[in-house]
Parts: sequence; C-alpha cells; structure tokens
Amino acid sequence: MIDIDVALRLREAGLPWEPEDGDRFALDTEDLREESFLLASMVVERARGRTGTAVLRFNGTTEWALDSVEQHEAVWLPREDQLRSALGPAFRALRRTDDGGFAVDVRLPGGEERTIPAPRAEDALAGALLVTLSA
Repeated sequence: MIDIDVALRLREAGLPWEPEDGDRFALDTEDLREESFLLASMVVERARGRTGTAVLRFNGTTEWALDSVEQHEAVWLPREDQLRSALGPAFRALRRTDDGGFAVDVRLPGGEERTIPAPRAEDALAGALLVTLSA
C-alpha cells in the first residue's frame, strides 16, 4: 500500500477517484493518518449526505465514533492494479531490478521515455503516475 503522503501528492496532481468497494483510504488527521480503511458495503459504504455531498458512511460497531466523512476528507490509497490502470497508455513495463526493487517504464506526452525505480512495485507505479500527471 502506498504512503498517505504519496497518495496526497497524487490527488493534488489531479488523480480522480470514484470510490468503489475494495478501495482503501486514509484520513489525514493526527490520530488516524496511519490507519487505512476498506470501502465495503458491509463496513464503509458510499452515500450522499444531507446536502448532496458524497460521503463515506461507517456501518456497524467501531471502537471510536465516526458516522461518516465527506469524500474530499478521505485520501484514496490506490492499489497496484489501480495505479497501473491510471497510467493508461503511458505504461510500458513493470520489472524487477537487480537490487530487488522495481522499475516502471513510461512514455510521457511528447514521446519522452522515463524509468522510475522504487523499492516496491506500487511505489514505482505511483512515482511513474506522478511524473505522468505532472508532464
């Protein structure tokens, strides 16, 4: 799972999120930023608040009182497959490196090829997506 700070950078770079079951997200607060939540209709579901704003509603018993949060307060933590999909046609390859890490090859608009290395596959994909969104 990518770090919340990387996820925040992806959001700021313009990565859109339409929440679906199976998505993970975090809340960027001092007490909760290290926690991740799973969007599932039995635990956390998508809904509309009283003002029509998209909210993520927590169901069932929890250890702390949190009924719902507005979607803009949640920070999406995309999975490896979602990051790869978001890269679209810019994605060329994901490969292991000699040091045990991973590298993602992307083609940026204008045809420039870049290789983004990282210790974990999802970090390399997130880095490649940041480069692509910034190009």
